[in-house]
Amino acid sequence: MKLGFVSAILAEFGFEEVIGFASQNGFACAELMCWPKGKAERRYAGITHIDVTALDDNLTEHIKSCEKNKGVELSVLGYYPNPLDPDIEKRAFYAEHIKKTIKAAAMLDIGIVSTFIGRDKSKSVKDNLEVFKEVWPPIIKYAEEHNVKIAIENCPMYFSADEWPGGANLATTPAIWRQMFEIIPSGSFGLTYDPSHLLWQQMDYIKPIYEFKDKIFHVHVKDAKVYADKLNEVGVMATPLEFHSPKLPGLGDVNWGKFMSALTDIRYASSICIEVEDKAFESSLEDKQKALLISKKYIGQYLL
Repeated sequence: MKLGFVSAILAEFGFEEVIGFASQNGFACAELMCWPKGKAERRYAGITHIDVTALDDNLTEHIKSCEKNKGVELSVLGYYPNPLDPDIEKRAFYAEHIKKTIKAAAMLDIGIVSTFIGRDKSKSVKDNLEVFKEVWPPIIKYAEEHNVKIAIENCPMYFSADEWPGGANLATTPAIWRQMFEIIPSGSFGLTYDPSHLLWQQMDYIKPIYEFKDKIFHVHVKDAKVYADKLNEVGVMATPLEFHSPKLPGLGDVNWGKFMSALTDIRYASSICIEVEDKAFESSLEDKQKALLISKKYIGQYLL
């Protein structure tokens, strides 16, 4: 396993600064954000550490040179929109930018693009799967043609009032993953596995690792703390942030010993990237950097 981080937390940095920080602090890899340049619509979105629309031979060579000189592998390109948005124009734009990110990954010899399936929050799972059948097969075919894997994160994207009632990402549970992979049985289509999202949904986050071992292409290292007193007041039907908070690994409720043990059981040998969304470490750039280093020290106990 190669330990890195998701670059979204370092929004103040440019590409070279992100890679420099990773190199200086002993990170083996990084997931680089590839949002279209423009205003962010939510926290951790709209961050562009690699502009895939501007990628040409010169920029490709520069990025590869930085990667080699700093000894940091660019293991994943990340872009997390809603490709099943009910707005057809938005849906088409998101799908097209995912394809641009796939092409960029191929040019940069990066094997994985991490993203969301998306969801129409007002429709049922069944109805969303019908839209999924239309939107996603061409994207996965494009990834196959470029020898790039698509890893879908299991985040429900259901944290704010505007995402109520269904959230903005369909790929939230093992039951849905099975249906997705039946519809698109491709070796290039898998998961970015984040245990924290299963935990706050009151689900087993260890067992699916074994069933989906061949589909786990990437791992996000993030913890979550569920506040029992708040959950007892509002229940699981509440907006999730009413009863839980994202935390640094080791500061929440995930049993990281069991989680890392399961990854070693399945011989997982790809990237695991720390994803910082802990509001206790967001007041300054220094705090954000500190959060990455604290997380690295904690997870590092399970790695050589």
